[in-house]
Amino acid sequence: MAMSKMKLLITSILLIAVYTAATTEAAPPRGHHHIGVEEEADRIISLPGQPAVSFQQFSGYVTVNHLAGRALFYWLTESPHLPLSKPLVIWLNGGPGCSSVAYGASEEIGPFRINRTSSGLYLNKFSWNNEANLLFLETPAGVGYSYSNHSSDLFDTGDRRTAKDSLQFIIRWMNRFPRYRNREVYLTGESYAGHYVPQLARAIMHYNARSKQKINLKGFMVGNAVTDNYYDNIGTVTYWWSHAMISDRTYHQLINTCDFRRQKTSNECESLYSYAMDQEFGNIDQYNIYAPPCNKSDGSSGATHKTIRLPHRPHGMFRQLSGYDPCTEKYAEIYYNRPDVQKALHANTTGIPYKWTACSEQLNRNWNDTDVSILPIYRELIAAGLRIWVFSGDVDSVVPVTATRYALEQLKLTTKTPWYPWYVKKQVGGWTEVYEGLTFATVRGAGHEVPLFKPRESLQLFRSFLRGEPLPKS
Repeated sequence: MAMSKMKLLITSILLIAVYTAATTEAAPPRGHHHIGVEEEADRIISLPGQPAVSFQQFSGYVTVNHLAGRALFYWLTESPHLPLSKPLVIWLNGGPGCSSVAYGASEEIGPFRINRTSSGLYLNKFSWNNEANLLFLETPAGVGYSYSNHSSDLFDTGDRRTAKDSLQFIIRWMNRFPRYRNREVYLTGESYAGHYVPQLARAIMHYNARSKQKINLKGFMVGNAVTDNYYDNIGTVTYWWSHAMISDRTYHQLINTCDFRRQKTSNECESLYSYAMDQEFGNIDQYNIYAPPCNKSDGSSGATHKTIRLPHRPHGMFRQLSGYDPCTEKYAEIYYNRPDVQKALHANTTGIPYKWTACSEQLNRNWNDTDVSILPIYRELIAAGLRIWVFSGDVDSVVPVTATRYALEQLKLTTKTPWYPWYVKKQVGGWTEVYEGLTFATVRGAGHEVPLFKPRESLQLFRSFLRGEPLPKS
């Protein structure tokens, strides 16, 4: 009898020990929330060649249109510091047709950089996930790993569908990640995301007006942003001339020949653009006119000039990116086509019939609808009280600072804080002016991808934006 009691006691102790061990092992790390089943399926354990990190990562697909079988790919890198207290920041790259994984995540604001051999990753100490939880979205379907089961979708997409699908993505993603439902949300991006971001912000505002479950959108920030056909193009030609990239003769011919208000350029105007790029620019990287281009082994430039199509001119995708290493885009194309990388990211699960590319030429060539101007959307969103920041790297000749200044001037905003230099580490990081409803800032010496060229300064810019504080005056 005593033996039976002893056996029962030992069994109970063993069961308690097993249960304690199991629950301890399953407990989330400190500062992290309980993870649901759907979230858990998207968890990234580790990427090939990834250094150890203290933050959680998730990636996968959200179907945004079941009928067409359109699914958008995302990659979430949470903050290593108290992620539950941090906002959600959604990053979009432009093109149209370019990947947020290739650019935003891998060479701008994400926590990792790809090494020269594409064999692994190293840490970016100026990653924006120091300040927020970052969600990189590949949109629309056809960009990066995002796909559609209707191949016709790749030939007739545009601004409207991109905004609609991206809104559906956020709604459905938040159902999968309920801990983000009431979190502050900010939208960010660059280049043609100068269309995507304000259009998505407006779509969210309209959705919130008719829905009980609202998205807690607080504001957006865009860099070197395509904004208005007419002013972008006038500003770009002016930049080329003022930075001695083109002759007086070509400048006057462009101004007098091209009707920048038209959606489609005349053959004469296109010939002038081609002449300027091929004969007068020389072998430069248009995305940072003072950086060395990525040269091929035969010494020729990696950049090529394609047919111009406003407002995407010059084509944002047909070049090798420049930066501290001007060939970074090549590393991404090797790394993200690796089967082990795709498996770790839960990507390409349906066997997409084409290689992953940083930008989709097919999408770009067949862009179906584009807003001539985003300025009316700015007026609507300023009136709605969103926090809006626009920034410009000042050595970009593709969507240059002059283009942005000409466009923003049309808003006729009241100046709150006049133009002043802002500082990082006792150096001028750029210049800024604060208006009623919008802050404009330049980043000194930065190209089209501001965080690639000026990571420390761009992190300060992001920090000030999130806090709603003016950039530091000293």
